[in-house]
Amino acid sequence: MAAGLAVSAAALAAATPRATERTGTATQAVEGAGQQHRRTPARTEVVSAPVRIADAATVRLLRRGDRVDVIASANSPTSDGGSPAKVVAAGVRVAEVPEPGQTSADGGALVVLSVPRATAAQLAGAGATSRLAVTLC
Repeated sequence: MAAGLAVSAAALAAATPRATERTGTATQAVEGAGQQHRRTPARTEVVSAPVRIADAATVRLLRRGDRVDVIASANSPTSDGGSPAKVVAAGVRVAEVPEPGQTSADGGALVVLSVPRATAAQLAGAGATSRLAVTLC
């Protein structure tokens, strides 16, 4: 019976993907001069970015795990009367939403998004100069 368990364990270990295969960070082996070198692509660090969305009613539609696009529109209109809008973050995951009734005096609401570090910087800059909105993906 012990031998059967050992064989089963060995077969299971051989069939289980390595950690790098499970996470999708493919490690490529490059062989040269009898040595094995590993090259791993740079990982994008994901951070939590608190973002104030201008319309609290829109935020109430969000749930943890939703994917959203964050759109910034300038606080001041352009010369033709409109305000240019641009997508600051596309397809980012909602990490936290406010409890019901938690809104700011201006009617906005704070959400936390999981985004790459560079996108967090762009969101912070856009939030300082523009009104932010979200669309569900």
